Amino acid sequence: MNFSAWAYVVFTVLLALVMLGIIIYYYNPRRKQEVEKPKQRMLDEDE
Repeated sequence: MNFSAWAYVVFTVLLALVMLGIIIYYYNPRRKQEVEKPKQRMLDEDE
């Protein structure tokens, strides 16, 4: 494999790891309240 092929492989793996990190961060159970807060605020009736 030449340098170009290795660069594509490394870039693809790096993007996959970043995407996995974002998914783990967003769906972390400790963040559930923070993620759900805007939805609940939108559903509350206006005064």
